[in-house]
Amino acid sequence: MTRSPKARLGRSVIAGAAAVAVTAGIVAAAPDDKAAPSVPRLSLIAASPSVTLDSYQEEPGVYLDLGTYVTAENAPLELRVTRKSYKDPVVATQIVREGGRAKEKALPKGLVKDFGGLPGFLQVTLTDAAGRTVLKRSEAFCPNNASGRVRPDAPATSKYPESCPTNPFTLGSVWGVEKGWAANTYAGVYSEPVVLKAGKYTAKVSVAKRYRDVFGIADKPQTVKVTVREISSEGGAGLAAAARQGSPAAGRTAQGTAPGGHAGHAAPAAPAGHAGHAGHGAGTPAAPAAPTSGAGPSYNVGHGPLIPAPPAVPWAVKQQGLKAGARMGDGAGRTDGSRKAPALKPAAERPVGRAAVPNVPKPDLRSLPAYGINVSEPATEGPDKGKDFLAFSANVWNAGPAQLVVDGFRSPGKQLMDAYQYFYDAKGKQVGYTPTGTMEWDPRPGHEHWHFTDFASYRLLKADRKVAVRSGKEAFCLANTDAVDYTVKNANWHPYNTDLSTACGQQNSISVREVLDVGSGDTYTQDLPGQSFDITSLPNGTYYIQVLANPEKRLKETDLTNNSALRKIVLGGRKGARTVTVPAHDLVNAN
Repeated sequence: MTRSPKARLGRSVIAGAAAVAVTAGIVAAAPDDKAAPSVPRLSLIAASPSVTLDSYQEEPGVYLDLGTYVTAENAPLELRVTRKSYKDPVVATQIVREGGRAKEKALPKGLVKDFGGLPGFLQVTLTDAAGRTVLKRSEAFCPNNASGRVRPDAPATSKYPESCPTNPFTLGSVWGVEKGWAANTYAGVYSEPVVLKAGKYTAKVSVAKRYRDVFGIADKPQTVKVTVREISSEGGAGLAAAARQGSPAAGRTAQGTAPGGHAGHAAPAAPAGHAGHAGHGAGTPAAPAAPTSGAGPSYNVGHGPLIPAPPAVPWAVKQQGLKAGARMGDGAGRTDGSRKAPALKPAAERPVGRAAVPNVPKPDLRSLPAYGINVSEPATEGPDKGKDFLAFSANVWNAGPAQLVVDGFRSPGKQLMDAYQYFYDAKGKQVGYTPTGTMEWDPRPGHEHWHFTDFASYRLLKADRKVAVRSGKEAFCLANTDAVDYTVKNANWHPYNTDLSTACGQQNSISVREVLDVGSGDTYTQDLPGQSFDITSLPNGTYYIQVLANPEKRLKETDLTNNSALRKIVLGGRKGARTVTVPAHDLVNAN
């Protein structure tokens, strides 16, 4: 399902001062009790009795960030959302724990439609000062929304992911509200603005009956007084006021100055901000995050120039005094983080000794079908003037059960780095390595980082599956831009390098470490000449876009048979006005 990128405010921003107000408004509960029920007690609360929303003269419309939250007490709310294949519908199950053992509780069929959250969860009614109803709408709720603690004895960090995925070919997701935490109900970048005149309003917010019945939520709507004010975003005063209010304009300002900007790593028109890596995931950059609970780095949309949650030994492990090497909580589809390879920094020096590929868990690279497919506007000047190019987004992800860890080392004065793949045992100890090609410096504006060569390749195949055109793009800086399946074994729900500002090095780097974490994938948008397919001279007809991971088989994997994915397309039109039709891929109807 395609999400609108119009809203510019990342989910992380909404948790700021509101989270503090939430904490102040709740009586602290008793510390953890072994006899406490394993089923969460969910409540809808309002952080503040009133909010002020800004509407800009240049772009009228307000985003209904009303400061309402869903809290979880007694136990966390945890949902597993999966589909067996693209021919099967998305289904959701709730995870409840009894006596320390996890059990699955089936949720009603058809409750969820995609991976963007619980549809129609929230009902919002807005009335004006005269009592007239001016708006009725329902909104989806992502339990992974910007969160904060609501009592001091709650876990210091949430173990759940920081957003709901938006890649149309997502396979599995984990949604949750940590015990003693609250998740904002505001839909953030997935919400549509509402045009309202400046003035006073009253918002009534409630949980839809079907969700009250499913999760046992009390029917207690929240009332919030709303002030809409109209301001101009031009000039420092307007922007300063916007920033103080945590408004969409604040996000717009921040994006203009955010670090990153990797031309070729993010198309400008896709959801869930991928930090502006032009080509590295389609997305609108999220605004810098405000602090949430004060427990550590703030939570964010998952991509962008934001500091993600720290990779740490979970609170439950710390409570029991166990070391990081303990295997508490490990199992199919979850990990406590203790088995994750120490992959945040490159090795201090080139590996020595005999190269070896030990018998330990290895990554499993898989390709997703291409999406975001369109015909680019023909260039009006330069060597590509008048040519037609087919642009698309491609994702290669790691199904695990181990991280892909690649280090590059440069001999002084050399332009290429020698690349090595590292292997780790179950305790995270390095037990082997093997040479695996090279890394090269990409000096083009917007790139300016080290690319690992031969990570993936792209081909446009004719109807008989023979190659018609090959993309020139085969070297990449790896980043965990998309949560493809967080239900696979050892999936890391808090990957470190979710954008290129956290990896890929600088021109003067002596070594670089690039990581593709378990459960995550790297989306690269092929929208530039030399990367996209030149279709100028191709006849109209049926073709297939092939995304091929590890084409030279240099990387060591658990399985090399699942590295290719095909997406059917139909070319039409004429030179200078080519068209592309993208049939649905089984149940996934996204171009």
